[in-house]
Amino acid sequence: MDSSHEGIQMLLTAEQEAQQMVTAARNLKTTRLRQAKEEAEKEAALYRTNMESEHQKKVDETSGNSGFTAERLGEETEEKIQNLKKSASKVQSDIVGMLIKYVTAAKY
Repeated sequence: MDSSHEGIQMLLTAEQEAQQMVTAARNLKTTRLRQAKEEAEKEAALYRTNMESEHQKKVDETSGNSGFTAERLGEETEEKIQNLKKSASKVQSDIVGMLIKYVTAAKY
């Protein structure tokens, strides 16, 4: 009887040890999953921050370019207007003379 009692006691002890091992493994798994989730959230937040700053940088560059482009186009337009005025003033007297000649010429 002593031997069967010892055998049962050994089985109970082994069962308790196995239960402790399973519990420890579950706790370790839960802890590791929690760490992995936190790491993934940090990585996603960092990625999101980088993408948002990159997007904002592109928006700022585009907006800045629009202002620069508008200013450059305004300057080019003003320069072209001045060139046209100079060209017109050079040929103005010739054109007025030609118009007067055609208007005053009598055709019979």
